[in-house]
Amino acid sequence: MTFKLGLTGSIGMGKSTTAKLFAAEGCAIWDADAAVHRIYSAGGAAVAAMADAFPEAIIDGAVSREVLKQLISADASVLKRIEAIVHPLVGADRAEFIAAAEADILVFDIPLLFETGGDQAMDATATVYVDADTQKQRVMARGTMTEAQFEAIRAKQMPIAEKRARADYEIETDTLDHAREQVHEVLRDIRARMGAEKGA
Repeated sequence: MTFKLGLTGSIGMGKSTTAKLFAAEGCAIWDADAAVHRIYSAGGAAVAAMADAFPEAIIDGAVSREVLKQLISADASVLKRIEAIVHPLVGADRAEFIAAAEADILVFDIPLLFETGGDQAMDATATVYVDADTQKQRVMARGTMTEAQFEAIRAKQMPIAEKRARADYEIETDTLDHAREQVHEVLRDIRARMGAEKGA
């Protein structure tokens, strides 16, 4: 049997690093952002449908996320049309991953896990978190967005306190060693649960 763990957290909370810690322990990782990148790239599953709906968003045979952002800024209803194309394709990508995975624990790295109801398909959920100041410092240090852009993204995401309250597990990513310890604890608990279910 396999166990599905949904991993989430807000921007700059250390989710990608935590996913790597789970991978180092033998878990198979499915990354929602990477799946979107796959279906948007040249030859990807979304290209034909997006070319029909938004021909201006196709550049060099791939879907341009920058152009999509501009279209959404100009007309908020565009987002729903994009989601109608993308969500089923991302779901198919995830199903392929589940079918091919050989690990006992599958970790699904999904930024909007609770916001999209993705937690319903999981056996358990884990939220990564740090304090707000550390979060902001990490994002600003990347040099990829302005403070205003960061605040806009943070405002759109479910408050981290709510994500923590809804999760089965919480992982504080204040230091790498502390995060690694907590990943070990989560996996010990999950494997104990899996053992109990096998014996039941």
